[in-house]
Amino acid sequence: MSSSWLLLPAFAKINLSLELLGRRADGYCEIRTRYQTVSLYDRLRLRLTRGGEIVVRVPGGGAPAGRANLIHRLLARARRGLGLRRGVEVELEKNIPVERGLGGGSSDAAAALLGLLRLTRTRVSEEELCRLGASLGADVPFFFAGGHALGVGRGDDIHPLDDIEPAYCLLLCPPRRIPTRAAYAWAARAGLTRRRRPAIIADSPDGLWGTGNDFEPVVFSRFPELARMKAALLGAGARQAGLSGSGSTVYALFTHRAAAERAAAGWARAAGVFLAETLSRARYRRALGWGVVQR
Repeated sequence: MSSSWLLLPAFAKINLSLELLGRRADGYCEIRTRYQTVSLYDRLRLRLTRGGEIVVRVPGGGAPAGRANLIHRLLARARRGLGLRRGVEVELEKNIPVERGLGGGSSDAAAALLGLLRLTRTRVSEEELCRLGASLGADVPFFFAGGHALGVGRGDDIHPLDDIEPAYCLLLCPPRRIPTRAAYAWAARAGLTRRRRPAIIADSPDGLWGTGNDFEPVVFSRFPELARMKAALLGAGARQAGLSGSGSTVYALFTHRAAAERAAAGWARAAGVFLAETLSRARYRRALGWGVVQR
């Protein structure tokens, strides 16, 4: 017999800045990035089952189902590490475009794990959650924090920052996907990963954090339409615009909704267009029932 369904959102993120700092000894690239959650989200339904299986379904498509989904891999690892025996069934409705720099797959996995912990009434420290998440993806630990945060190392060493001024976030998501592995290969060939700079962790209100993305030169040179999108959004009055992650989404932040709506006009043929809002850490955590699982 199955339990009742738990419904949870899995929110997207953008990168307000992203610096490539050099090659690490483990072969990954050292980065420093500022993450920010936004209100575009996938929908998850979870329930416990009597059997010991993990079932992941994606009825509408848009992501792999079963063992190929990051949700399955993270839940399997968490059940082994935490000694959980109940089976869990997950249904995922995809709204966040994949391989567009918005972290949808990582967010889905993080939300599913938080949902499993709520269903089983298991309390886990944030440090343990981040350890589990980092074992499967550099973005995953951020989705246990939410809001505005600094990511260093591979992007998986998370340090919460003060919330930014609320903004309307326009997302332009072209049909072209850019796999993260390919973007890092382009950056390596351009010499961007050979630099050696320290990953400064402390928050700095005096302008330490830039708003650039080191992937932009190599991505924009291959896909100049993305550079044109960024320029057009800045020309439309965005207070900030840029590539999210390694792309291909171009985001823009606006103070006023009307300005964001005007900037969105005319892009429907070139890209998926989403108008979202930035999410504070408190709002993000309330939506995921964070206090239920933290100890």
